[in-house]
Amino acid sequence: MRHHGSRWRWIWVPCFVWGAVIVGGTAGAATDFPCLVKPKVIVAVGSPIPGLLTQLTVDQGDTVKEGQVLALLEASIEQTEVEVAKAKAEMEAAITSTQVKAEFSQRKASRARNLTTSSAIASNEFDEAETEQRVTEAAHREALENKFLAQRQLARAEAALALRTIRSPITGLVVERYVAPGELVKDKPILQIAQLDPLHVEVLAPLSWLGKVTTGTPIDVKLGSAAPGTHRAHVTLVNPVVDSASDTFRVRLELPNPQYRIPAGVTCSARVAPQ
Repeated sequence: MRHHGSRWRWIWVPCFVWGAVIVGGTAGAATDFPCLVKPKVIVAVGSPIPGLLTQLTVDQGDTVKEGQVLALLEASIEQTEVEVAKAKAEMEAAITSTQVKAEFSQRKASRARNLTTSSAIASNEFDEAETEQRVTEAAHREALENKFLAQRQLARAEAALALRTIRSPITGLVVERYVAPGELVKDKPILQIAQLDPLHVEVLAPLSWLGKVTTGTPIDVKLGSAAPGTHRAHVTLVNPVVDSASDTFRVRLELPNPQYRIPAGVTCSARVAPQ
């Protein structure tokens, strides 16, 4: 029985200590509360279209900037379509030709109109001159419309080509590489990128914090040997739903990390910073 009682004392002592850490204000023993450092965003970067991966410009562990080229898909057909569309969009001969004809027919119709008033030419000749003017003007408008259409076709071809270049949607660190050059990219992602500046810190806050911690409240975060010293973070989200089993609720902090000196994925402790 003595052994049995000592066993139960060994079990209950840690539970009492954990309660003091979590509740804090009620136990009055500690002010630090457990937390976890996480990337702000984790993105699985894929391709909007299927294709053959020809080049991968980054690897696991590389830092990337938003908009940076990460990978290239085979694009010989799309490149040719851009060149053809560009050539059509830059053609000016049809517009120049129809403009010259329209100007000439306008002068011809004007002369015919003047001669008609003096009865120097028959009315049917004047009608022919006016009809010719309208036809040439319509041809010129058609040439301008074709020019506009060619420019839109060029824009579409350039957009199709741009889809073959995979760019980073965020600034961060390459966490995983899933494919290699020569593989067909279809449904699976190419890379996984984590945004590490700023970081998110998830805190299991004690019930005594509820109503006292709001957006913008400064919180001091300690990470131990992972990043020695105290780091200042600020509250960005308070989840008011309380976990009845531990009398805690979740608080999200934003922690600046411009040099990536603070690793993500490590545990930490947090306390309300002095104001």
